[in-house]
Amino acid sequence: MAEHLTQLWVGIDAGKAHHWLVAGDDSGATAWSRKVHNDESAILTALGEILALADEVHWAVDIAGTASALLLALLAAHGQQAVYVPGRTVNRMSGAYRGEAKTDARDAYVIADTARLRRDFTSIEVPAQLAADLALLTAHRSDLIADRVRMLNRLRDVLTGIFPALERAFDYADHKGALILLTGYQTPAAIRRRGQTRLAAWLSGRNVRNADAVATTAMQAAKAQHTELPGQDLAAKIVADIAEQILALDDRLKHIDQQIRQTFRTHPHAEIIESLPGMGPILGAEFIVAAGDLAAYPDAGHLASAAGLVPVPRDSGRRSGNLHRPKRYSRRLRRVFYLSAQTSIIREGPNRDYYLKKRAEGCKHVQAVIALARRRVNVRWALLRDGRPFSMQPPSVRPA
Repeated sequence: MAEHLTQLWVGIDAGKAHHWLVAGDDSGATAWSRKVHNDESAILTALGEILALADEVHWAVDIAGTASALLLALLAAHGQQAVYVPGRTVNRMSGAYRGEAKTDARDAYVIADTARLRRDFTSIEVPAQLAADLALLTAHRSDLIADRVRMLNRLRDVLTGIFPALERAFDYADHKGALILLTGYQTPAAIRRRGQTRLAAWLSGRNVRNADAVATTAMQAAKAQHTELPGQDLAAKIVADIAEQILALDDRLKHIDQQIRQTFRTHPHAEIIESLPGMGPILGAEFIVAAGDLAAYPDAGHLASAAGLVPVPRDSGRRSGNLHRPKRYSRRLRRVFYLSAQTSIIREGPNRDYYLKKRAEGCKHVQAVIALARRRVNVRWALLRDGRPFSMQPPSVRPA
């Protein structure tokens, strides 16, 4: 019978189909190692075997995403807490161990031993239902936006090959009327045959705003080109198909934005989060997902550090005061604070005033927005701490 241990460190090399788990004792020796399929019964069996080996088990995983979701949920259900060891750290630490082979078992051992030697890794919190819903919705929205960008680039490329004047005439990313135009008319000859008046009526019948202006612009582009290019007919069909896909995708984005808005506003901090200028329900949902448990930030500095808004020194020898952006931070959280700060400077108010002050001090646009984002972290944290929405007039006395 195996000796019962006081402590174990379990490294998990997570994957979609299976995980490799390695448990090491306080000397770094392997006490348990096995491939575990990513299904509930297999994970529970492995969990029971490992927990029976020691009084206290520490868990570490290299992926905190969908691949490890079931495993992390089962750990949480059994009162076990896992930490996240970034893949970059695993790769760097691998060089300190013998051998050059890269296997799941070796990676899992490195994760376990790294967690044993270092105690500064971030704990992984299994999200509550609301946070999980927002995470799924925002991730799906990001995927749809990426698909839209890809299709717009393809649309512009194909349209340039047959009708470059029309491609230059509109900003298809933000002009629904131009996309509707392309579902029916993609070539100079087709637009000229239709005529400006009838084209405007066709667009109006499809609820295009400023249909006359769109028709006028399209007709000017059509009159500028009388040459029919090779492959024009087939390319025109492809352009129409892509335009229809983008319009359908826009409808899907509107629907998911509404879902995010409705789900976000059921969050207990929704009113406080959305009250800060520049932070709407979409960015608010992104903030909840990226920040995680708000109680994990004891002060505004910790929240700013998590967002990569606190510079770290890179001093060497006689060089001091050499500050750089940290390497370990949440890029998603940084993006939320940056975009909300950038949106807030559009309108007059304290945010724009602070931005202009930084520009006057010699900061470039990005530097000034980052400085504003850092300042807004303090405000955001204080509002959440006090449980009050943002107001232009700060309270004279902090709520008890």
